[in-house]
Amino acid sequence: MIYLIDHEDSFTFNLAHLLGEFDDVVVSNYYEIDKLKIVKAKIIVLSPGPGEPKDYPITTKIYNQFKGKKKILGVCLGFQQILYAEGGKIIQQNKIFHGYQSVVLTLPSSKLFKNIKNLSAGRYHSLKLQEPFYSNTLKITMRCKMTKTAMALEDITNNVFGFQFHPDSFLTKNGKLLIQKILSA
Repeated sequence: MIYLIDHEDSFTFNLAHLLGEFDDVVVSNYYEIDKLKIVKAKIIVLSPGPGEPKDYPITTKIYNQFKGKKKILGVCLGFQQILYAEGGKIIQQNKIFHGYQSVVLTLPSSKLFKNIKNLSAGRYHSLKLQEPFYSNTLKITMRCKMTKTAMALEDITNNVFGFQFHPDSFLTKNGKLLIQKILSA
């Protein structure tokens, strides 16, 4: 079972439908976390959402509690939430990318997506990771070709993955393949 935490975002159920092609999905509102179901889940997914990671302290606690114990995937705000929990600083971008399609390049640091050199990705965000960012296990594995903004992360040691872009968007080519690779890793 996949446990999807909904940060009250309109994209949450698009993501749930995509994930549902691979396993049963339980969607829970951020304010109504089901502790029994989250413990039973194989995978925890942190959804997109409005605001900043600091606005969701319960998600930070859940991430810290289950990191290294369960597979965790963060999308958009969920991606930022992982970085924030790891000590990263999330800042406003100069340009807001809502409904943009960008070319995203896979970096040599990617273990999971090394066979995907670049892809078109749907972006819906106004915040980004401030760099440089350092971690012993978490690696930035994809970047926007144009802006060089961090677009994906992998922590193979702790089974943590994330996308700043939306794999569930019609603007993202091969989004289903990206999710399949993470779920089968």
